Amino acid sequence: MTSSSPAPQIELTERAKWQAFAVAVGVAALTILDLSKVNVGLPSIEKALGAGPTELQLIVAGYALAFGLALVPAGRLGDIYSRKLLFSIGLISFTLASLACALAPTVETLLIARILQGVAAGIQMPQVLGLVQQLFQGSARGRAFGIFGATIGVATAFGPTLGGLLIAVGGETDGWRLLFWMNIPLGLIALFFALRLLPTKPKGTTMKTQLDLVGILLLGLSVFSLMVPFVFTTGGPDDDPKRWFWLIGFALGTTAFLLWERDYGRRGKSPVVHFSLFRIASYRNGILVATAYFAAIPGTFLLTTLYLQQGLGALPVFAGMVSIPFALTSAASSLIGGRIVERYGRKLVVIGTATVIVGFSLILAAAVLTPRDETIWWMAAAMAVAGAGGGLVISPNQTLTLAEVPVSEGGVAGSLAQVGQRVGTAIGVAAVSSTFFATLYRDKADPDQLMAYHEGFRNGILIAISLITVSLIVGLVDLRSRAKAAKRETAASDA
Repeated sequence: MTSSSPAPQIELTERAKWQAFAVAVGVAALTILDLSKVNVGLPSIEKALGAGPTELQLIVAGYALAFGLALVPAGRLGDIYSRKLLFSIGLISFTLASLACALAPTVETLLIARILQGVAAGIQMPQVLGLVQQLFQGSARGRAFGIFGATIGVATAFGPTLGGLLIAVGGETDGWRLLFWMNIPLGLIALFFALRLLPTKPKGTTMKTQLDLVGILLLGLSVFSLMVPFVFTTGGPDDDPKRWFWLIGFALGTTAFLLWERDYGRRGKSPVVHFSLFRIASYRNGILVATAYFAAIPGTFLLTTLYLQQGLGALPVFAGMVSIPFALTSAASSLIGGRIVERYGRKLVVIGTATVIVGFSLILAAAVLTPRDETIWWMAAAMAVAGAGGGLVISPNQTLTLAEVPVSEGGVAGSLAQVGQRVGTAIGVAAVSSTFFATLYRDKADPDQLMAYHEGFRNGILIAISLITVSLIVGLVDLRSRAKAAKRETAASDA
């Protein structure tokens, strides 16, 4: 059972708060970079280590799978004990796993190291969100999430460009190793500042709780069973149809988890997930918006780099640079969104998702309708439109999602939201990339290979647009429910 005095505010100067925040958000960006920069290195890894479609899929989606599995227990441990301690453990582990990736002699070794890297990233991320909850309140929290969203947007979009540059420096054979080598000095520098600047657990906080190990195990089984069939979906003819039986495990694991958590709470103990969080409409809807959004974005970046490199023959560095306009406009709109979210609320997110849909439609048109030597430029311009919308989704939605969550639950609440994002990433990457490759396999006998790539890209991007549309629909539903609630409050106050 959890019994705690109200969590005291951290007695830090404004400068110290923002310094701690800078360290936390910098490390968050480092982990997110590894979700996108590795995409552009897949063709090089394929050539250097002889990786097949399944291995390449696992290098991307396996990281997201491990990331998602570690989030909830790490968030809970950070809430109970020390976010600084868990953050440091995650950062050390991430750096060591990056070293193992950089030195990997075989694709099997790389896969194992990559999964360990994902686990380490999953340990760090909930501490970042919990610290933001802990350090800031009111409008300052909105600004912090605005900067957080801008940083994550830049990291996601600049990842392919950075990956392409590193491969250009290191060469086609071993340039991909630099993608992981870069994490080691950055990780050591970040650890130095984390130990110096991150706040320790506030004095006076008392929390007696038992860690719900059975609940954590059942939740992990459920998430694992849900993500596995998508992780192993490549779109190739060798995909095993039996992989979908894992969804039976997901259904059984989820049922067992819900029953266990209900009984655990009735016995007066503190479950791993407080389901009362999901009775908060802003939290519930925010998770759904983010899950659908992150199902679409990483898959679109992967699809774009594959199309430009394999279909148009672009060098990795140029394929990666197409996402730079997305990064720039996303950063700008995210900073703006973080400052005005208190005034406009969910409307910002709705406008943002609608703009992303327009941007993705323009990306599709640029890919299949423009002359081959101009395609890369038109796609970059369309990315700028999508990025302007994306920045209005990430940071405002993050602020709205956690706005009504108690500070004492900040870590686990943030980690549950991140689980949704990682599950969305795994499903979205699998859906988009497998659709792309399935089209290529089907049309491999077609003498006009460019047309086959056009069709594959079109089919994949339509999946991404559908996912973003789901995010838009949830935003509209939430906006309508907020309007109705406001009317009821006005009527009650006038009565």
